[in-house]
Amino acid sequence: MPTPHDFARAAALTDDALLLECEESFFIASGPGGQHRNKTETGVRLTHKPTGITITATERRSQLQNRGEALERLRAMLVKRSHVDAPRIATKPGKGAKRRRLEGKKHVSAKKQNRRGGWD
Repeated sequence: MPTPHDFARAAALTDDALLLECEESFFIASGPGGQHRNKTETGVRLTHKPTGITITATERRSQLQNRGEALERLRAMLVKRSHVDAPRIATKPGKGAKRRRLEGKKHVSAKKQNRRGGWD
């Protein structure tokens, strides 16, 4: 399992170095774009071998543009996965917070007590 450090290292690579770590495959992309898109292999699939991330791009009619788009998406995914949340530290509520909470409960209790008025 790759660590966040592995994702950060890969995200910092240049485009050429990142492409060297990827397995690149091309496929026929379906959808609008006419005969050029339907008969040529313009879809690009990048699989980053060290991390196992797979990204595809099929929006453009050009294989070169789709490669650039897939590379941008791969880099964005690597940056996203390299982020580590700071650990949360459990804390106890302070005296002021306890006092405010109890005052709120007393206020609600008083409202309910007032509703019990004599409705003989």
